[in-house]
Amino acid sequence: MKNKTFNTKALLVATLVSVLMIVFVFLGSRQLQNFDAALVTYLFGTIFAFFGIVYRYTVWLQRPPTWMYFKRSLKFLFTGKVFSHLWFLGKESVQNIAIQKFIYPRGKYRWIAHFCIAIGCLSAFAITFPLTFGWIHFTLAPNSISVYEAHFFGFKVMDFELGSIMAFLTFHALNWSSYLVIIGSVYYLRRRLTNPGLIATQTFEGDLLPLILLIAISVTGLCLTYSYQFMKGFAFDFLAVIHAVTVIMFLIWIPFGKFFHIIQRPAQIGAHIYKQEGIKKGMAVCPHTGEEFATKLHIDDLKIVTKQLGFDFTHEDGTSHLDLSPEGKRSRLAQAHLKARVGGGNLFG
Repeated sequence: MKNKTFNTKALLVATLVSVLMIVFVFLGSRQLQNFDAALVTYLFGTIFAFFGIVYRYTVWLQRPPTWMYFKRSLKFLFTGKVFSHLWFLGKESVQNIAIQKFIYPRGKYRWIAHFCIAIGCLSAFAITFPLTFGWIHFTLAPNSISVYEAHFFGFKVMDFELGSIMAFLTFHALNWSSYLVIIGSVYYLRRRLTNPGLIATQTFEGDLLPLILLIAISVTGLCLTYSYQFMKGFAFDFLAVIHAVTVIMFLIWIPFGKFFHIIQRPAQIGAHIYKQEGIKKGMAVCPHTGEEFATKLHIDDLKIVTKQLGFDFTHEDGTSHLDLSPEGKRSRLAQAHLKARVGGGNLFG
């Protein structure tokens, strides 16, 4: 019997969610009335990336350890002290997703670069996806040639004068994102091209290609602005094609490459809630060392997951090898080796 090359459940979920996404594009753009046909290639690339992301995320969630964390985190989030958990979720989101606090212990400059890439990418996503879907569009105000109106899902949300500070910030928002991404990506690219330890372990597709794609997208996007603003549209069509190619490559690469950790990162917050709740429920004590080493919740769930994976570490007396701390496991292993050597009559052979 041949092995399946795809996950049926993940395929169905990804297909369903992608269809729903297309429906939302149709409805959000007022039946494509506000959809810009020039962005259709970006739309196809986004749908493909969305399908791949949902497929891979669904497969990832089906792994017993991931599903256990995910299930427990959701349970803790919406039971008990709900508002306390939501506050913790919001605080962790700001600190570890927006501010990228978890990177700071690795170095100040690495944190600045990572922060620039994160904010640049998140802001670019927040701008380009609604524009591509037709959820956001701009029109001239009625009976005016100098006032623009911004619409969201077809509803007017604000207007501003051409030449105003608001117009400048709005129409150049992607440029600010590009500058941030370039600053962060160039720092990490330089580090990966000069650090001997990284050179020895990195791969082109896993470490260098993501940075090259980010820089290419940002530079070609800025070139479009400079072309129509300072060079009277010189080479604009060529630059537009190059920019589209780099963006679509980036979108296609998200589900399969290093960029997927962007999608996984929010799940880390759930793991923090899991750990926090585990501490409240009590710590596990190693029967060998007599010291606390992990939460009891984690050890109990670990026993369940290992059995699901086909490993049963339960002893005949009902205890488990997993009740031991890492130090306890090493000590018991050493004792077993000593016992075997003594029984064989050769301590050093």
